[in-house]
Formats: sequence, C-alpha cells, structure tokens
Amino acid sequence: MRAVVLGVACAAGLILVIDGLRRRPPGPAPASRTRRAWTSVDRTRALAAIAGGLAAVVLTRWPVAALLTAAAVWTLPRVLGPDREHRRSLSRIEAIATWAELLRDTLSSAAGLEQAITATAPVTPLPIRAQVQRLADSVRTGVRLSDALRAFADELADPTADLVVRALQQAAGYHGGQLTESLTSLAATAREQAQIRMRVATTRATTRTAARVITGTCVVMVAGLILLNRGFLAPYGTLTGQMVLLVVGGIFAGGFVWLARASRIPQPPRILGHPHTDRTTA
Repeated sequence: MRAVVLGVACAAGLILVIDGLRRRPPGPAPASRTRRAWTSVDRTRALAAIAGGLAAVVLTRWPVAALLTAAAVWTLPRVLGPDREHRRSLSRIEAIATWAELLRDTLSSAAGLEQAITATAPVTPLPIRAQVQRLADSVRTGVRLSDALRAFADELADPTADLVVRALQQAAGYHGGQLTESLTSLAATAREQAQIRMRVATTRATTRTAARVITGTCVVMVAGLILLNRGFLAPYGTLTGQMVLLVVGGIFAGGFVWLARASRIPQPPRILGHPHTDRTTA
C-alpha cells in the first residue's frame, strides 16, 4: 500500500512540475514565443500519464517505475509522434507566399496598400486568414499601418512573414516604389523555402523511424521482463535499486530527447524580433 501511495504522489508531482514549467513568470517575453494554452489534449495526456503511473506501481510496487512510466506516457507521443509543427510551418509558409501574390495582384489594379490588405483578407489561405483579418480590422479602425503590421508579424512569429512585413513597412513609409517586384520575389523565395524544408524533412524521416524502433524495442523488453521474469528485476526493489533505476531511466530519457531533437527541423531566426532585441541589434 505504501508503494501505491508513493507512486501516486510521484506521478502527481510530475504532472505538477510539468504544468509549472509551462507557466512563464510575468515580464516581457520574446515575441517569437507565444504561450500555448492548456488544451483538452494536454489534459487527456495528463490523465493517461497518471493512469500509467498507477498501473506501473501496481504491477511493480516501485515508485520510480511510476515516475518513469508517467513521464514516458506524457512525453513520448509528442517526441516520437508525427511532426505536426513542421506541417503547420509548411502550410503557413505556403499561405504567406499566396497572400504576397494576392497583395501584388491587388496592388497592380492601382489600389492602395491598406485597401489591398482589406480586400485580400477574406480570400487569404486558411493557415493565416485569421491573422490577416485581424490586420485588416486594425487598418479599418485607424491603427497606424506600421504598428498593425508589427502586431501581425508578432502574431505569426514566422521568418518568412517577417520578410513580407518588412517589405510592406517600407512601402508604407518611403520605399514603396518596388513593392510589387518585392512581393513577387518574396513569394518565390517562400515557395523555394517550403520545398527545401520538405526535402530536409524527408531525409530526417529515417531518424524519426529509428527513434520509434528503438523506443518500441525498449518498451517491449521492459514489459516482457516485468510480466515474464520478475525475478531478474528483483534487485531493483531495494532503495539502491530504485536509485539505479532512476539513473538508468534518466539516461534513456535523455537519449530519446536527443533522437527527437535530431529529427526535427530547427526554425530559422526571425528578422523582426522583440523590440528590445531590435534596439540591441541596432
């Protein structure tokens, strides 16, 4: 019974630690990092992690097993699952390229920049339509175009969007003579970047597959030992064995995180960063 209580406490403590790490302290944060809300999927994963920890402690009577199982159930689906962030990034880049072309075509009909933004908002591709509509609403309500564009760039937090926003800011100021040519070039650059990222993702898919195979093999091996050969794992039932198990689990966790990071495509740095960063760079 004591082991069950300790296992529940370890699993609950892990969830509280993860939730605490997700909460940023008050103060200015970089514009490129927006806090992601705690969603229903996160709550489901948290409940599954607690359930996994309880199951582990019931089967093994080891508090460390409950902690490691809860951590695995929480992290492995995101670490080894499909790279949804990469897919969203590709869709966003393609949408930005399409929006740049829409702006170019609208501006060619002698409309002003504010009118072009307002006209293209309803037909902007879905990945950035909500942001463009908020930009158009800001323009309609009289917000300065440069300020509205900066808020738009901060909301998207995408390097490709920063390029388009920089061109639009210059056009809104005193360098608007070559805007249509700039938008054409930026749209082509965005599509080329999307193609490059697709090729890189294809080459890194083998790393993600290897990570899944290694993780699955380890999980099957541990589960088999627990169910079929408990005597082999008997030394882990002592206090020293629990400490050793915690160290071994930490090493495996570090290896899985490294494999996951090696398979992900890093995001290039933004051009329009946080205002404090901009002033420091200047």
